[in-house]
Amino acid sequence: MHTMARALLTEIEAFLAETGLTPTKFGLAAVNDGHLIANLRRGNSVTLKTADRVRAFMRSSAPGARAGVPAAPGKEAAGPRGPGPALMPASATANLSRGAELDKRIALIIGGGIAAYKCLDLIRRLRERRVGVRAIMTRAAQAFITPLSVGALSGDHVFTDLFDLDEEREIGHIRLAREADLIVVAPATADLLAKMAGGHADDLASCVLLATDKPVLVAPAMNPRMWLNAATRRNVALLEADGVFFVGPAVGEMAEAGEAGPGRLAEVPELLAAIVDRLGQPTPAPPAPADLPGTHRSAAGLLAGRHVVVTSGPTHEPIDPVRYIANRSSGKQGTAIAAQARALGARVTLVSGPSQLAAPAGVDLVTVETAQEMLAAVTDALPCDIAIFAAAVADWRVARTSSEKIKKGAQSTPRLELVENPDILKTIARAPPGRRPPLVIGFAAETAHVVEYAKKKRKAKGADWILANDVSPKTGIMGGDRNSVHLVTAEDVEAWPDLPKAEVARRLVARAAQWLADHTAVT
Repeated sequence: MHTMARALLTEIEAFLAETGLTPTKFGLAAVNDGHLIANLRRGNSVTLKTADRVRAFMRSSAPGARAGVPAAPGKEAAGPRGPGPALMPASATANLSRGAELDKRIALIIGGGIAAYKCLDLIRRLRERRVGVRAIMTRAAQAFITPLSVGALSGDHVFTDLFDLDEEREIGHIRLAREADLIVVAPATADLLAKMAGGHADDLASCVLLATDKPVLVAPAMNPRMWLNAATRRNVALLEADGVFFVGPAVGEMAEAGEAGPGRLAEVPELLAAIVDRLGQPTPAPPAPADLPGTHRSAAGLLAGRHVVVTSGPTHEPIDPVRYIANRSSGKQGTAIAAQARALGARVTLVSGPSQLAAPAGVDLVTVETAQEMLAAVTDALPCDIAIFAAAVADWRVARTSSEKIKKGAQSTPRLELVENPDILKTIARAPPGRRPPLVIGFAAETAHVVEYAKKKRKAKGADWILANDVSPKTGIMGGDRNSVHLVTAEDVEAWPDLPKAEVARRLVARAAQWLADHTAVT
């Protein structure tokens, strides 16, 4: 099938998907040929004159396309051949037709994994937001979803082959790499990450990634053991150091029976939020001559040469050998903060309570169980430039831990005497000069009077900033993938919208890095 006919069929399929028009009616209305689409689907070609007539029909057939006013719901609109079925709102046609004026454009590289099906919904949602999508599918991706489905939703040609004579006549892989505002890889398989880290260029996707000068956002998806494999961790660390942005992976059940852990592709709303956010960021300038290979390169990232300490997760305060006091913290927010600080070039120490999450690549992980152990680990990690206390530390522990399991019996219910745990945030925030980090940030998890309590906590603890959030059960924040916080400083309270925890981490660390640059010097 000729490239021109393939592209035309893609546009028609998108038009049919949005309007609900049948192929026969479309062909008859456009060029008086009810078999047009059937012939295209069989691989037949069309003349340029026919293609022009079909596209002219699609442009003119939207209600209000000629009058400039959308037709009333249920009414018929006059097409080029007289009255016909109302097809779609003019605004939708403006968004979806090929060549429409779009606010931004991404190149979406779809890798081979069962999660590839999520890309269909992602494309639709991006188009609704006036983001054009030019899809590139690996050979493996085509085993899970078809180029026809992707093209129907994207309204654009789907690119699959590096050695496409028609496309490569214009050096297609270079054009794809440069014309987009952002390159998105989803799902990014272990193989794709390895190719990116190694600089391979043996197919269209890897050539585009190697040739691009645009930001790259990667959404990994793979089996948990593959994600946690040392080779994958090295590849991720290399890519993060190169400035590649990551969203996910999420933690949960896998497609394989009995498999669970980190490796699920981030859900579509989280992918969408990450893409829209990256599109709103200024495009990095091309590397200066001093940054080119073979010359001295300045330290990468705003936090290069800095040390950041992050606490994360819950603490478990033992009652006896099998029971403990804990909370519902998952460690997702603290882990995301550590990953973002590492992505900006910092040396990161992550002090984590019990958690199922893997440590981000390149981060020094210290695992602890109790609040006392966490305080000791944080103290050992000092000095540092920024300390971020995201852990949900248990406020109390039992005064005397039983060496044996406490048994039920005929006697009364056992009484547990509680004592207060050390206040880690206050201890570090009020440490003497030379030990206290220049910037100390705490979290306040509240269920009522969130901002009021956070203001009092910041003053009482001596912290510079507090991130306050409502962890009432209805919010789903504790253990969930999203967060809604207030940033409380000595000067102001700033309300942030509901965001993925990865995005909260990005904003917080970027703000902290800028504060550090304005107030201190790298030593």
